[in-house]
Amino acid sequence: MDRSHWPFGRRNYIMLAVALAVTVAGFLFLGSGDITMAPILLVIGYCVLMPIAIFIRDKKADPESADDSGGQS
Repeated sequence: MDRSHWPFGRRNYIMLAVALAVTVAGFLFLGSGDITMAPILLVIGYCVLMPIAIFIRDKKADPESADDSGGQS
């Protein structure tokens, strides 16, 4: 697949890895019996970080800025 048509960039994958790490940490806390920290980490991982990882866009990958004609009339 052509890299210019790839839907996710480097920032997306980094944020997804962070979200996955926070979620796994939440499940580890849940398994150890910590009922305070586990839900906090799980909510942050699932409801905050994963949507950010999906919706964040790289400025270089934005097709609208690539089509800018640079002032031609």
